[in-house]
Formats: sequence, structure tokens, C-alpha cells
Amino acid sequence: MEITGKIIAVLPQTTGQGKNGMWRSQDYVLETGDQYPKKVCFNLFNDKIDQFPVAIDDMVNVSFDIESREYNGRWYTSVRAWKIDKNGAQATVPTQQAVVNAPSFDGAPAAAGEGSDLPF
Repeated sequence: MEITGKIIAVLPQTTGQGKNGMWRSQDYVLETGDQYPKKVCFNLFNDKIDQFPVAIDDMVNVSFDIESREYNGRWYTSVRAWKIDKNGAQATVPTQQAVVNAPSFDGAPAAAGEGSDLPF
């Protein structure tokens, strides 16, 4: 799966000791540039952290896998990135100026035949 957007947060790196040795994990929060922006927290693990360095305000295209696992009767879902591309991602995300110039909603319903950007 893939998602495109801007990095809005870099969370603290965590480390630990597992049965296979030391591990590192780094979480990032990406915001999409859709009409209704979504925020997605994804994870890089071990050598992927150094292979794909990203910072706040970077425009990226993230390839990832989603996996859920059970532990002590609870389910946990992770979004694990396996590739991050910084090239060309900016062209697919609208600029802040486009959002600022969006028409305001005055509360009046649209007349029959008029277009509406609302999904409902």
C-alpha cells in the first residue's frame, strides 16, 4: 500500500533487547493533502531508519504494510514502512494556499442542480 503526504511529527526513537539482539523503532506522523486530510502514524524499524531519513515538512510517498497481532487478549495494529520516496511527492499534495482560498459554507443548502463538494 502507499500513501502520500507531509511529515508533521517525528516521535522519539525507542530501542530494546529482543531474542535476536538489539532493535530500534522510529515513528512518524504523516498528513495527507486530501480535501479532508488524514493523519497516519507509521513506523520504520532498525536499518530502515538510516536508509530513509525524513524530517518534519518533508513531502513523501510511503510504501507500507499493515499488520495486526494479538497479545494478552488485545489486538495491536502497526503500519510498517518499507520504502519512502521524497522525489515527486510534492506535485500530488495541494498547497496551503489552495486550502485558504476555498469557498466558505454559509449554512444554506445547495439548490437542486447545484454542485456540492460535500460527500454527504
